[in-house]
Amino acid sequence: MEAYTDFAGVYDTFMDETPYEQWCENIVRELSRNGIEDGLVCELGCGTGSMTQLLAARGYDMIGIDCAQEMLNAAYEKRERSGLDILYLNQDMKAFELYGTVRAIVSVCDSINYLTDGGEIDACFRLVKNYLDPGGIFFFDFNTRYKYETVIGDTVIAENREDCSFIWENYYDSATGMNEYDLTIFARQENGLFARSQETHVQRGYTLEEMKAFIAAAGLVFIRAYDADTLGGVTAQSERIYCVSRR
Repeated sequence: MEAYTDFAGVYDTFMDETPYEQWCENIVRELSRNGIEDGLVCELGCGTGSMTQLLAARGYDMIGIDCAQEMLNAAYEKRERSGLDILYLNQDMKAFELYGTVRAIVSVCDSINYLTDGGEIDACFRLVKNYLDPGGIFFFDFNTRYKYETVIGDTVIAENREDCSFIWENYYDSATGMNEYDLTIFARQENGLFARSQETHVQRGYTLEEMKAFIAAAGLVFIRAYDADTLGGVTAQSERIYCVSRR
């Protein structure tokens, strides 16, 4: 089954410990450092809209893009509850279209890792350059090869909640850097019974040097990179890296 279909309905439940607020602070700090305190900002791979909501609440005019309609349905519900003016677009990161340029484009929660070859990243990054204002900032994170190979590897992860549970069977190919996980979800239905569904997710791990090359090939200017967990310098053990570049 295509990724983020049935999983969308329980995604926020299982992501309730994700430090979105801290990630938002990191983004705002970086944008402010580059003189972007307000204006149009686009998030690629916005999912259920948690980050677009936070950034909109900080005063940015937000556009959220995601290829999974089921995830966007959850984002629409959040928008209705919050009353925030956010534009959501059901588009692929590799072929997205905006109505004009924006001051910044951001992407977090390893959405970039779903671009699994150089051609896909090149297509995305060139569009990023096209839709950024002159001097606009592209801020994104990505999971490293180290994380997939050493931290996640060939493991099985399971989590149980009152109304849903999942089994995550992970497989990593060190030769290609490809990471595949089969996700089995059990979710309580309105009738009280649990329904079982399955999805397969495929990501690819990258090195910082690879990302720098993709940034340069797209015509963007690399500014800096740092460890997304420690906010310090990138090391051989960094699991998630922030990259900042400019048009």
